[in-house]
Amino acid sequence: MAISNKDVRRVFIAGLLLLLIVLSFLIVKSIMLSIIGGLILAYVLLPIYRSINKKISSRNLSAGIMCLLVILIILVPSWYVMPMVTGQIFELFSSSQNIDFSQVVIKIFPTAQPAFQEKVTLIVIKFIGNFTSGIINYLIGFLQNLPAVIFNLAVILFVFYFTLRDHEEFGDFISGISPFKKEKEIVLINKFKGITSAIIFGYIIVGVIQGLALGLGFLIFGVPNALILTFLGIFASMLPLVGPWLIYLPITVFMLLGGQMGSAIGFGLYCILFVSTIDNFLRPYIVARKTGTSPVIVMVGMIGGIFIFNVLGIILGPLILSYLILFLRAYKDGTISDLFASTE
Repeated sequence: MAISNKDVRRVFIAGLLLLLIVLSFLIVKSIMLSIIGGLILAYVLLPIYRSINKKISSRNLSAGIMCLLVILIILVPSWYVMPMVTGQIFELFSSSQNIDFSQVVIKIFPTAQPAFQEKVTLIVIKFIGNFTSGIINYLIGFLQNLPAVIFNLAVILFVFYFTLRDHEEFGDFISGISPFKKEKEIVLINKFKGITSAIIFGYIIVGVIQGLALGLGFLIFGVPNALILTFLGIFASMLPLVGPWLIYLPITVFMLLGGQMGSAIGFGLYCILFVSTIDNFLRPYIVARKTGTSPVIVMVGMIGGIFIFNVLGIILGPLILSYLILFLRAYKDGTISDLFASTE
């Protein structure tokens, strides 16, 4: 079959397009996560932007106000909190070196064999040592890469600003190049919004609120190193099937072993009756149950995402797995071909 000039032009255009896509990826590869972070932040705060834009007709001014709010609410407090967190990390590391874990294990397992107590003590010492040294190494690496962190934050704000300002044009552009049928595209967008909202608001935001409530308990009952423990509580609260008990349970046990009976009982009741029930009240109001996002998928996605995308993987991991399962279900039901528009 003879190759026409039209076929040659198509191949040339396809090759040129592929080359431009590859080169564009290489250009933005180093800041890809920052770009995605700006897009996610814009998605989360878009309702607030729309409320401001209704009162202020200027899109530039509305987006600028949103950037200023992000700087004031997130970046400025982080600048002041970071030295406090650093100090508490080193204090926690020093305190762990002075604890006689053998006596703690004996109090927990008083009737166990000495060999068992010794093995448990070694396991606890190794775990605490690896945990604290890992946090310190991460903190040192963060401080060493501080200029790169500041640059990436600037990229996030840049993407955040223009995504908010031009979100309608951006949505129209994506819809214009989408290969999906328009009616199916609307269904997919609604499902994507449901999944994204379930993960970001149902697990991330609720986890932050739950972790902050745990931090309030640390302050009320005089738990030392409350700031760093609050950050750990926030992370644990984001994980489905885990929750804040992973942090407050050992703290309560240590308070009991330290003779703080009243504080331990009060702190334990506060965490059980208040902290651990926050998600049961908030999540049904924030997340639509019909999204069907499995907690197992969310947890696996969060843990695996951290290894690939660092902190941003807490959000990206579950989203990627949930979107994949959405398409796999369409393939299983034999409806995946109906999603795409005909090229004829």
